[in-house]
Amino acid sequence: MYMLDTDICIYIIKKRPANLLEKFNAIPPDTLCISTITYAELQYGVERSSSKKMNQRILADFVAHLAVQPWDVEAARQYGKIRTSLEKRGKPIGNMDLLIAAHALSQQCILVSNNLREFSRIQGLQCENWV
Repeated sequence: MYMLDTDICIYIIKKRPANLLEKFNAIPPDTLCISTITYAELQYGVERSSSKKMNQRILADFVAHLAVQPWDVEAARQYGKIRTSLEKRGKPIGNMDLLIAAHALSQQCILVSNNLREFSRIQGLQCENWV
């Protein structure tokens, strides 16, 4: 199962770059998901936009084809482990990225992101960059 990071979702919604869209369309939809954390970030973008109604429809159409995985206790456990490990090594990452990474680990998903610089710091997290 692939869990899409927020940046990848935005690229797909904007239909660029073309190679990412081709890869996305080639993957069976039942193997794609996003975290509720990613959905929250996308919803925040809608709320900040000047075209809320249009962007809300676009977001609804996008998530209609994906499983939106709920945050759960196992994701919270992973969050605690990852955050502690990164802090001990002096290599923290952004809070939202940390939440998404913990969720991907807890669901045993491959995280798809264009931000591998931060995510590569997390032991055991499988990542791919489709960009």
